[in-house]
Amino acid sequence: MVQNIATAALLLFAVGMVAIGLISRKKAATVEGFVLGGRRVGPWMSAFAYGTTYFSAVIFVGYAGTHGWNIGVASIWIGIGNALIGCLLSWKLLAARTRRMTHVLGARTMPELLEGRYLSKNMKIVSACIIFVFLMPYAASVYKGLGMLFSSVFFPDLDPVADTAFLGMSATNLCILIVAVLTAAYLVLGGYTAIALSDFIQGIIMIAGVVVLVVAMTLHPNVGGFGNVLSGLAKVDKGLTDFTGGGQWSFLLTNILLTSLGVFGLPQMAQKFYAIRDQASVKRATVVSTVFALIIGCGAYYVGSLSRLVLSEVPKGGTDAIIPTMLMNAFSDSIPGMILLAVILLLVLSASMSTLSSVVLTSATAITVDLVFRLKTDEKRQINITRLFCLLFVACSFVFATFNFAVIVSIMSYSWGVVAGCFIGPYVWGLFSQKITRAGAWAGMLGALATVLIMTVSGTAANLGGSTLYEAFSAASKNSPLFGVAAMGVSLFLVPIVSLLTQKYKFPKEHVEKVFSDVAA
Repeated sequence: MVQNIATAALLLFAVGMVAIGLISRKKAATVEGFVLGGRRVGPWMSAFAYGTTYFSAVIFVGYAGTHGWNIGVASIWIGIGNALIGCLLSWKLLAARTRRMTHVLGARTMPELLEGRYLSKNMKIVSACIIFVFLMPYAASVYKGLGMLFSSVFFPDLDPVADTAFLGMSATNLCILIVAVLTAAYLVLGGYTAIALSDFIQGIIMIAGVVVLVVAMTLHPNVGGFGNVLSGLAKVDKGLTDFTGGGQWSFLLTNILLTSLGVFGLPQMAQKFYAIRDQASVKRATVVSTVFALIIGCGAYYVGSLSRLVLSEVPKGGTDAIIPTMLMNAFSDSIPGMILLAVILLLVLSASMSTLSSVVLTSATAITVDLVFRLKTDEKRQINITRLFCLLFVACSFVFATFNFAVIVSIMSYSWGVVAGCFIGPYVWGLFSQKITRAGAWAGMLGALATVLIMTVSGTAANLGGSTLYEAFSAASKNSPLFGVAAMGVSLFLVPIVSLLTQKYKFPKEHVEKVFSDVAA
C-alpha cells in the first residue's frame, strides 16, 4: 500500500516537472535564456531557487541524520548558521554587487566572471575544469542520498546495495537512475527558467513537507510531544541536550563554517544573483530566502536530533540510513501515515532535484560557455551543445553515484570544500577590493586546491597501515569538513596578501573603473 501511494504521488510530481520543462522551452531559445533565464527572474523565484539549491536530500539523509544522532539538539545550530550566514549574510554582501558586476562584464558563469575581473583566459579554463570535475561527486552524493531513501520505501525487504531489484541494478541504483532521467528531462527542455519555476513549486512542497515531518515525528510515541524532547534525550545521553555541542563544539563549528560560509564560493549559488531581475528585487529575496532556510535547515536538524528517541541503534545501512529508517518506522503502518510519508518523499525529492538541476546546469555551462563556445558556432548549435553536456554530466554523476564510496556526508563535504575553497577568495575579494591582482586570485584558487589535496594525501597515508588504499581514503575523508574549512581560510588569506605583494602588476585604471562602474555599495 505504501508503495502504491508513493508511486502515485511521484508520478504526478514527474508529470508536473516535465510540463514545466515544456512550458519553459520558449524562454530557453537563446544561450542567455537557457543559462540565466534572460536575467529576468523575480525576487520570490530567485529566493526559492537559492534556498532549494542550498538544501538537498543530503541534509535530510546525510547531515541531519548523522549529526543529529551524534550531537543531538546542538546540530540545529548548523541550520541556524545556514540561514543567517549562508542566506542572510550572503544575499546582503554579495547579491547586488554580483548582479551589477556580471552585467558590466556580460558574465553568465563564474569562470566568465573571473576571466572578466582578472583579464585571464587561463583562469577561466582552470576554473571551468574545477567546477566540472569537483561538482560531479557533489551531484553524486545527492543522488546517493535520494536513492537510499527511496529504496527503503519502494524496496523495504531488499538490501539497498547488495540485492538486485531490476535489470541487475540494486534498489538504490535503480532509484538513482529514475531521478537522473527525470532531472535531465525538465532541465534539458527548459534550462534556467524551468529550474526557477520548478524550484518555486518545489520550495512550497519542501516547506509543507518539513512542517509535516516536524509535527509527525514530535508526536511519535517514542518522543511524546515537544515538552518531552529534552527530557527524553537526557535519559539517553545528557550530552545530546547540550546546545553548545559539549565536547564536540569544534566539530560543530567546522560544519557550520563549511555549510554556511562555504556557500559564498559555490558557483551554483552565485548564479542566482546573476539572474535576478533588478536591484529592488534583492531586498525582498534576501528576506524570503532567509526565512525559507530557517524553516528547512532547523526543521531537518531538529528531526535528526530525535533519532536517538525513535531508534535504539544505528540501522544496518549506517548513519545514512537513520532518517529513512525513522520514516518507515513512523509512517508505514497506517493509511494517514502512508500519505504523510508520500508528502515527505516529495519534500526530499524536491530538495534534491532543485539542487541537482542547478549543479548540472552550472557544471555543463562551465564547459560549454567557457570552453567549447570559444570555437565560433551559431547560437542554436550552442544551445544544443549545452543540452548535450547537461546530459553528459547527469550520466557521469549517475555512474559516480553507483560506486560504493564512503558515507554521503564525507563525499559531499569533500566536494563542497574543494569548490568553495577555490572560488571564495577570488570571487568575494574581487567584488569588494579594487586592489586585488591576478596573482592574488591565482594564489587563492590554487592554494585552496593544494590544501585539500595535501590534507587528503597525508590523511590517506596516515591510515594506510593494514588497510587498502580505498579504506585509507575513506577514513581520511571523514575529516573532509576540516579540509574544506582549511581551504576556504587559505583562499581568503592568500588573495589579499599576495595582491598586496604584487601591486606593481595591478590592472590598468581603465579596466578597474569599468569593472567597478555602478558597483559602489
